[in-house]
Amino acid sequence: MSRGIYIVANDRVMESAIALLASIGLYNSQVPVFLIPFDDNYLQVAAALSSLYGVQLYPNLGFVEQFTREIGQIFDRNFLALPNKMRKLCAWFGPLDEFLYIDTDIIVFEDIAANLNKLSEVDFFCCDYHHLSEKLRNVFSPVVKEQNIFTDSQLQDVFNSGFWASRKGTITEAQMYETLRECAQHREYFDFTQNVTDQPILNYMILKLIVKRWNLVKDSAAEPGSWAGSTHFQERDYVLYDKGKRLKYIHWAGIPIKSGSPYWKLWQHYRYLDEGKPTLVQRLFRYL
Repeated sequence: MSRGIYIVANDRVMESAIALLASIGLYNSQVPVFLIPFDDNYLQVAAALSSLYGVQLYPNLGFVEQFTREIGQIFDRNFLALPNKMRKLCAWFGPLDEFLYIDTDIIVFEDIAANLNKLSEVDFFCCDYHHLSEKLRNVFSPVVKEQNIFTDSQLQDVFNSGFWASRKGTITEAQMYETLRECAQHREYFDFTQNVTDQPILNYMILKLIVKRWNLVKDSAAEPGSWAGSTHFQERDYVLYDKGKRLKYIHWAGIPIKSGSPYWKLWQHYRYLDEGKPTLVQRLFRYL
């Protein structure tokens, strides 16, 4: 059985992708990582991640292109803000039997692939507090409750789409396309007001198709947070802690990673963990 991690990236997010892979490799340098290209501009990030961390390109790019065309045919042009974000769904049809999907604006603080052991109990898991902090915002509109599309219990399982895990075969291609067409017929179900794309659709799909699911933050009342907008985390030796408990990861969801952002120096540490930090002159010449 093969286990590993999928990411979606292009050259524009290369800096963040390097930081993520540096953190993954620090705790487990052997875990396979596959890059699903966000678009055709991926050659630089693919080369850099391959050279530095042995990241492999998703082996069936033809399927990725076919899937992208299907998304374009299923959804109206103005339905999804960034249709290519849906490419992360290709994770169910890649080479890994059990997999984590991780957004590139994340840094991890443990052997993150070890969490895949949870798949011995469930078919899908996530790890965030969206269900508490955001409720249905950026996922569903009030219509889903008004029309009883999902129960209140099911709606407590909504999640951020930047960090989750499942196994190959849990969702078939036929099930996925059927559910995507269902979504396309009911835009009123979803909250796209903040220009999210994949998150509402992925949530609908998981609640609809996967019964055995879990959120790791529900393991105990003392599980740590993960959002970079939470400014109370304490840093020790380039690791963040929430009330003394080590974070699994930190996610800059909705927050640009740049000077002045929360935990900026921490991000810089991981970005240049395996490369020397460029001088001011080198940074200037990079853009000439």
